[in-house]
Amino acid sequence: MFARSIVIVLALLSSAAAFLPAQKITRAPVRLAAESSRRGFLAESVAVAGVALAAPAFADDAAPAAPPKPEKVNYGDFPVPSEWGISGKDYYADATRVVKHMEYATQQDKGAANMDEINKNMKKEMVDFVSFYRRFNNVAGKQSFSTLYTAINVLAGHYTSYGTKFPVPEKRRKRLYQEYAEIEKNIKKGR
Repeated sequence: MFARSIVIVLALLSSAAAFLPAQKITRAPVRLAAESSRRGFLAESVAVAGVALAAPAFADDAAPAAPPKPEKVNYGDFPVPSEWGISGKDYYADATRVVKHMEYATQQDKGAANMDEINKNMKKEMVDFVSFYRRFNNVAGKQSFSTLYTAINVLAGHYTSYGTKFPVPEKRRKRLYQEYAEIEKNIKKGR
């Protein structure tokens, strides 16, 4: 309310000033100051040079330290997968194998040996697992399968978007390891 009143008063004053007679503007004499502009330029140049030379004297001797790099979280050491593929006979054995292989593929850093080959095999194994087991209603309804299906979609989506030569980012890696833990817990309980 108060602000509205102030705005109205200012608007009235400015509109009233529009009807006042024009004031005569007097100009200061113009100096042809070629010499004074050179003097001004030289004075400014000397001042800038003085500041530039004096600034290091007042600076700290040590350069500011870079902020420490956050340490990479270690989610565990996983064995290098040697056998790829699923048996198609035992869901729990195949799910455990796929999860172990996914854990290894997820923990790889940039420049890891055989990353491209391992990730391509991983993608094929994930596709085979999902395409085989989602046909069975008794398996497709299990908690372990639905969580594993979600994790497979995340990792397969990463491979589709970034390729098999790029490591999984830390934020996505953290989420995947949470899902892997939940899957393993459900497999142990037979869910």
